[in-house]
Amino acid sequence: MKKLLFGVIALGMLAACNTTEETANLTEDTNARTATASRKSCPSEEIRAELLKNDAKARARFAAIEAGTEKFIQAKKLGRVLADGTVEIPVVFNVLYRTSAENISDARIAEQIAVLNKDFGATNTDINKIPAEFASVAAGDTKVRFRLVKTVRKATSVRSWRTNDAMKKASTKGIDATDPTQYFNIWVVGDMGSILGYATFPESAGLWNDGVVLAAPFVGVTGASAPYNLGRTATHEVGHYLNLRHIWGDATCGNDFVADTPTQTGSNGGSPTYPLYNTCGGVQRSVMFMNYMDYVYDSAMYMFSAGQRDRMQAVVAAGGARAGLRNL
Repeated sequence: MKKLLFGVIALGMLAACNTTEETANLTEDTNARTATASRKSCPSEEIRAELLKNDAKARARFAAIEAGTEKFIQAKKLGRVLADGTVEIPVVFNVLYRTSAENISDARIAEQIAVLNKDFGATNTDINKIPAEFASVAAGDTKVRFRLVKTVRKATSVRSWRTNDAMKKASTKGIDATDPTQYFNIWVVGDMGSILGYATFPESAGLWNDGVVLAAPFVGVTGASAPYNLGRTATHEVGHYLNLRHIWGDATCGNDFVADTPTQTGSNGGSPTYPLYNTCGGVQRSVMFMNYMDYVYDSAMYMFSAGQRDRMQAVVAAGGARAGLRNL
């Protein structure tokens, strides 16, 4: 920031010097000015310097833009923003286990990361199942990827966990998050009853409890419990983490704040047969039950929409609520 401020001051001084020198030259030798007019000239920087010299708000915008640009460049250098603009989110798995079965293997965790990257990159093998009706609004590549940074493991005597975030604090037999301002924390616990997982939304960005919780039986693929054995509990919960609501808007004919997902009466479960129609506001619509943000079985979900992609990209953008994930 000091460099930026000094840069603004120096630029202003340079502009003043250039203006004085140019005025002197014009006064001393008008013919010389005329003689060199055919040379290529671009006054953009001089105009900018004059603006910065006279407008404090412009200087503030300049400093902010340059700071943001530097942040992006550093993120790109360190692999956090890939060459094609993709944001790569660093992930920390926090595994709490009471039995050996709950202590999921590194291979299971690697599988889960792979599933996330396929689902968010639209390279999942079942993407060809998207009906033609919804193909035009399919997200394609969301430009969000995930990279495992480390795994933290801890034995516990807790048999069943609730949604009170106890697993996120060492003081309550859990594991403290690894800097949630810069890392995406996923906690894996043995059992949460009927709950497969849950997440915090971007308004919790950087707080001690920020992240996703998954029940061990539904992590990864190998050894996971059917019918939620394709790693898509994580895909769904990460959607919430990146600001996606349930596709039915958590109300009868609710609003998920996404224009291209059809309004539906409520959640769908199991493996529905396409087309599935709902009626909301007197209008019958074919619903997008195969969306990751519905409640169907893992094998029945295989897409995000373009509108959902835009919401997620906004969160991880340089000025987004989760911009810290791209700062390392």
